[in-house]
Amino acid sequence: MSDLLTVEELAPGDAESWDAFAEQHGAATVYHLARWRDVIAHAFGHPTHYLLARDATRQIVGVMPIARINSRLFGHYMVSLPYFTYGGPLGKDSQAIAALTAAACKIGKQFGCKHLEVREQSPPQHGWAVREDKVSMVLPLAGTEEGLWKQLSSQRRSQIRKAQAAGPEVCVGGAQLLDDFYAVFARNMRDLGTPVYGRIFFETMLATFPENIRIVSVRLNGTAVGAAFLIGFRDSMEVPWVSTIREHNAQFMNTLLYWEILNAVQKLGYRNFDFGRSTKNAGTYQFKKQWGAKPRQLFWSYWLAEGAKMPNLTPQSGKFKLAVRVWQRLPLPLANCIGPVIVKDLP
Repeated sequence: MSDLLTVEELAPGDAESWDAFAEQHGAATVYHLARWRDVIAHAFGHPTHYLLARDATRQIVGVMPIARINSRLFGHYMVSLPYFTYGGPLGKDSQAIAALTAAACKIGKQFGCKHLEVREQSPPQHGWAVREDKVSMVLPLAGTEEGLWKQLSSQRRSQIRKAQAAGPEVCVGGAQLLDDFYAVFARNMRDLGTPVYGRIFFETMLATFPENIRIVSVRLNGTAVGAAFLIGFRDSMEVPWVSTIREHNAQFMNTLLYWEILNAVQKLGYRNFDFGRSTKNAGTYQFKKQWGAKPRQLFWSYWLAEGAKMPNLTPQSGKFKLAVRVWQRLPLPLANCIGPVIVKDLP
């Protein structure tokens, strides 16, 4: 680390300056804003290390958000940033990035962490092991509903018309639609065999970022059958979480939901829609590609403690396959009770 740069943890009075730096940085995402520290602490109880790099004049020249997770099941590790697709250090230059990552490694060693996972959109420069199996799927929006409609294949348009014939109600809003979203999301996660995030996570995000978040819900006969949780920043809006009730997919409610999402995002003034991350060539990748989305490479890099191996904390890893089959058979109330306790320790 250069003698001209110092790295320290974010102090309460520095949040505004942190955000000012992040908002002017070209590579920043909404997840680089300082308020996510409070979301993670409140919803999951994890300690965080929000690192600031300063130059000799005390000006901020870099930031790096980190959460530290200590789990009996999954070990002690750090992520920049868990639960979301994006994170990693932002720096004025490579020197600032190097100072931040060096400080992060020092913290990892201090607390006995097995690894640090850094989620970036550009190739990292620090020489760590890198995973490149993940991409974001992004669709430039047409600007008008007519133009958006023309972007769709004839098959997609036919499916949307069939879904509309069932007389669904479409709602776009904020916290008032959380009941719709969480009911569909929790059921879908159980059906997939995946522990569900606690409702407090979504409540906290809505309370902390009301200007950035929207929920889109599709109802049939007054009951939500599909819903999406959207987060916007700059000219893009992302859908980190979206679900439909499987029994209604034969009516193409999933297709209708995505059409309504794209419409809502466009009307809100965003120019790009981020379908969220996918594993290359997986089923979700192909589905998003059919809407015209293009892949953007993600780079997840790893600092490993001495003797540690590359982590594989995913539902596709062998150790989770049996757990998935068991989870799918749980009664929904039980899954919703146990799930948040488990999933908070998964990145």
